[in-house]
Amino acid sequence: MKKLFLIIGAPGSGKTTDAELIAKENETITHYSAGDMFREEVASGSERGILIDSFISKGKIVPIDIAIETIVSAIKKAPSDVVIIDGYPRSMEQLDALDQFLKNESGVVLNNVIEVKVSEAVARDRVLGRARGADDNNEVFNNRMKVYLEPLKQIQDFYNSKNMLEVIDGERTIEAIVKDMQAFILSKV
Repeated sequence: MKKLFLIIGAPGSGKTTDAELIAKENETITHYSAGDMFREEVASGSERGILIDSFISKGKIVPIDIAIETIVSAIKKAPSDVVIIDGYPRSMEQLDALDQFLKNESGVVLNNVIEVKVSEAVARDRVLGRARGADDNNEVFNNRMKVYLEPLKQIQDFYNSKNMLEVIDGERTIEAIVKDMQAFILSKV
């Protein structure tokens, strides 16, 4: 049985870095980001990979059912029983699709959802301060933040109603955040 943890957070919240560090320190934990899973599937040359590439190569969004199948397939193939996925779900449509899929999937259970909470000001400073790519600018940040915030309350309410949401203060040192997140995950497995 695979135990799944989802990590959500604003752009610049540190969720990917936190998850990477936890997986690096614990060989019993595997970390994926949704985008990495799609790229891996494409690289595998599988039928699903070819289908995903037909959308990605044209700049289109991968249909939700294909996305969910890809995510669950990656979870099942993970080398460990504990899997962390960061940056998912990003919408109620994604949440609903994953929830429906997991209801019919006996090999994977969603343990918890962790929200790395940072203020918009901190998120902006981090993203614009690192400015690694063309998408790290004020206009793109504002759009990414809007896309993150619009469904956030509904996502929080859904997972809170199932007693699955853990909020971690993402405005501390990375060591403190990773220590708390790791301790929480390990306490749930």
